[in-house]
Amino acid sequence: MSRYDYDLFTIGAGSGGVRASRIAGQHGARVAIAEERYFGGTCVNVGCVPKKLLVYAAHYAHDMEDAAGFGWTVGERSHDWGRLIAAKDKEIARLNGIYRRLLEGAGVTIFEGRARLVDPHTVEVAGQRVTAERILIATGGWPELPDQPGAREFGITSNEVFYLDRFPKRLVVAGGGYIATEFACVFNGLGAKVTQLYRGSRILRGFDTDIREFVGEELVKTGIDLRFNTIIDRIEKAGDCFIADLSDGSKIECDAVVYAIGRVPLTRGLGLEEAGVALDARGAVVVNERYETSVPHIHAIGDVTNRVNLTPVALAEGHVLADRLFGGTQRDVNYLNIPTAVFSIPPVASCGLTEEQARASLGAVDVYRTTFKPMRHQLSGRDERTLMKLVVERATQRVVGCHMVGADTPEMIQGVAVALNAGATKKTFDSTIGLHPTAAEEFVTMRTKSPDPIE
Repeated sequence: MSRYDYDLFTIGAGSGGVRASRIAGQHGARVAIAEERYFGGTCVNVGCVPKKLLVYAAHYAHDMEDAAGFGWTVGERSHDWGRLIAAKDKEIARLNGIYRRLLEGAGVTIFEGRARLVDPHTVEVAGQRVTAERILIATGGWPELPDQPGAREFGITSNEVFYLDRFPKRLVVAGGGYIATEFACVFNGLGAKVTQLYRGSRILRGFDTDIREFVGEELVKTGIDLRFNTIIDRIEKAGDCFIADLSDGSKIECDAVVYAIGRVPLTRGLGLEEAGVALDARGAVVVNERYETSVPHIHAIGDVTNRVNLTPVALAEGHVLADRLFGGTQRDVNYLNIPTAVFSIPPVASCGLTEEQARASLGAVDVYRTTFKPMRHQLSGRDERTLMKLVVERATQRVVGCHMVGADTPEMIQGVAVALNAGATKKTFDSTIGLHPTAAEEFVTMRTKSPDPIE
């Protein structure tokens, strides 16, 4: 008989926590999981899934514009925000149920409530204490609000956006990352007057510079008021609306202010430090390559470690950890060439090294770049362009980076990621017959190198 109630106790039923618990249960481990909010975590409830549903909704406005150019009669139209949110809520409830059933099907015991560590082997949930040989922290992250006057009182985050009772006709979005850019596009597409503010000179920090500049120009074309080197100094209530005082001295009257300026690991109040688990300055759980914390039998995966904060990465880490601990399989997560997408309008996707990263780490590189107006917009008259770019290590001719802005971009980059992980060279791309007529064929037909930058 084990001296513990469970072999594994997981705190957090998001993507990573559910995957690790389910796989561990399938391997025969005695597993329990605790969740205080909703099954599926941020991604399913206030992240990737509902976000993309709203992106689809916003995109129909542009599709109807395009339709007129192809002979369709497009009359007066309107959008019902309440119906969209109700439909979204129904879908999320369905997914919540699926996550619960996956856990139950794997024999995982579910605790609903906030869990905290009492000691390195004991967890307390809603007044009940249980013990576990191993504990997994998979609580993810949480959006943060700044300290500017009025921000915490009147500002909202991505969490609240999905549950707004009324559609904000005038919206200010603070931030320049994935979430800020996506929400700016969603509300712009649904008919709001959107102002996006960013403290830097280009949005989407971390992406290739060409991509950052190009997508900024495309967002402005769609009607977003994109302002750089500008932040909010203060928010004040003014009747039924708000006044945002900006760092450049101007003011904006709006119906809502969304802050998307970053997320912090959700570790406060979990008893981690008392149990001896080391956290970094941001509150993230510090782990080694085996997802072990400073207390070796306590593990952590996903956004709570603040390393690669993407849902598929958390899923992969959870699966690998469960296989290592209970399945007798010693394998690793491949962190190279992780594809990532921003579901803006138009969307952005990237895989591998940016041009800047490649030049810094590999030295000489060849760059292939093309921009064009895609066929779907040739008849519509809408001025939306596509950018595609390959970064190639000159010495080996290995393709080390692929970047794109344009319709269907994320779907294409997923396939290209396979090629990059397989070590494809530029010759491999060149010898591949293009699928015509598509935008994707440009990836295998680009032959003209961009000139090297002047130092």
